[in-house]
Amino acid sequence: MIEINKNYNESNLDTMAKMLNEFVDLTVTSPPYDERRLYKGYSFDFEPTAQELYRVTKKGGVVTWVVSDSSFGANETGTSFKQALFFKECGFNLFDTMIYAKPPRGAVGNNKGYWQTFEYMFVLSKGPPKTINLICDRPNKESRDGDRGTKRLETGELKSFKRGGYGKFGRRTNIWEYKVGKGKSTRDPIAHNHPAIFPEELAKDHILSWSNEGDLVYDPFMGSGTTAKMAILNNRNYIGSEISSEYCDLINKRLNLVTDNG
Repeated sequence: MIEINKNYNESNLDTMAKMLNEFVDLTVTSPPYDERRLYKGYSFDFEPTAQELYRVTKKGGVVTWVVSDSSFGANETGTSFKQALFFKECGFNLFDTMIYAKPPRGAVGNNKGYWQTFEYMFVLSKGPPKTINLICDRPNKESRDGDRGTKRLETGELKSFKRGGYGKFGRRTNIWEYKVGKGKSTRDPIAHNHPAIFPEELAKDHILSWSNEGDLVYDPFMGSGTTAKMAILNNRNYIGSEISSEYCDLINKRLNLVTDNG
């Protein structure tokens, strides 16, 4: 039986082969895409990975797949869309196509076009999501308490009713913006030994949105360990797969700091 709260130094296909059907509540990951990073020379076979993710995801479970495209000449690859559509072929619902926006920091994509500052976050669910904890931190321009009013019916009678109010904060849009770079994606210096970390807040926000305390969160491309770190800090269990032994050492150092600090 597979152990939880552990990162496995192996292919994610080997890790998922140890899992029973419908084992994982939530997957949060950003896979290698379009050879934009070398990742110690490792690559992965997308289609078997997607098929296995469907098998191990619980009914109502979610996979958050953070991915972007490269441009070669004046032609974007479209890898992100191809992957999202294949996930649908596997049986997933494309619950939401979200955007991870970030300030422009370098030449990305086609330099003759508009500056590219985002990645896709495909939220894929196995049936309707069983957990939806929407983050409400968008300030409402007009907040007010509920009040009572009356409405005249066709009969001429007056009917009393209560109008709902508007809180100070409403649910977010599906475009999430994060600052990136040293001291911004994380203040943890160990993480920056990996070439492509994503912001801790991004992982945390998806973990809070699509899982509950005690749920199991998986990252099939653990990288620097961000998903596991945020799972621990938000009272979730985790499993990770990382094929590079060098990155596994980085992950263990990073997670040891989390557990040592309580």
